[in-house]
Amino acid sequence: MSVAETALDPVSRAFYRRVMHQLEASGVPFLVGGAYAFERYTGIGRHTKDFDVFIHPRDVERALTALAVEGCATETTFPHWLAKATCGEDVVDLIFSSGNGVALVDDLWFRSGVPDTVLDVAVKLIPPEEMIWSKSFVMERERYDGADVAHVLRACAETLDWPRLLARFDGHWRALFQHLVMFGFIYPCERARIPAAVMRELMGRLDGELTRSASDRACRGTLVSRAQYLVDLERWGYTDPRLAPHGNMTPAERELWTAGIAKDGPGATEKAVEERAERAA
Repeated sequence: MSVAETALDPVSRAFYRRVMHQLEASGVPFLVGGAYAFERYTGIGRHTKDFDVFIHPRDVERALTALAVEGCATETTFPHWLAKATCGEDVVDLIFSSGNGVALVDDLWFRSGVPDTVLDVAVKLIPPEEMIWSKSFVMERERYDGADVAHVLRACAETLDWPRLLARFDGHWRALFQHLVMFGFIYPCERARIPAAVMRELMGRLDGELTRSASDRACRGTLVSRAQYLVDLERWGYTDPRLAPHGNMTPAERELWTAGIAKDGPGATEKAVEERAERAA
């Protein structure tokens, strides 16, 4: 049994199991992510206070309806990526994209899901490639997922679908490249496990851009932090790649996500401190 499972109290365990069974009974496909998938891939166990379930955007309303019938309080917290189901102090996050709008959950997530058992329920986990994709953009002051990316790479480098991973990043390939470069810095004795063809491909792209600047005046910092690059938009006139035609967010969704900084920022910082203390214990 995983650390994430053994740390659960019976009430939380029963609630998470009910959620999975209710989604199954309602015909809502889902994948388990978060601490459960991360421990499955890396062997690093964590105790978290919520349960991450990934669903397709088209199934959000069906999932919320199904869990409301189960007695959960439900809400669409951020309409571009996150809904929640709550029972008492227990929370299930229903994730259908990423905070920056890039890592949208699509059918390929489900075709590539990894069979496993979580809380004695047969499920599929989010694929390691999509875990890397979504985590690679988390570079906030209070949370940086670079170590998670490095640990998934260390655990899964030989079995990753590298062409799919490269395709996922597409025009954001520099974000992946910097994590791969850092992997070789973090693990000098492991650096050869990243396929040489992948590194040469990305170095070739970098070389091709050395003397060229992009034509659009965008600040891609907003893709890695919702707070730290607002000054670039507001004071220096850079455009926001989270918005159409380059991104998946609407102006209203961006405003709601930005407004959440004041509400979630300090709490997120405190949570990060608590989690670091728990990992060090």
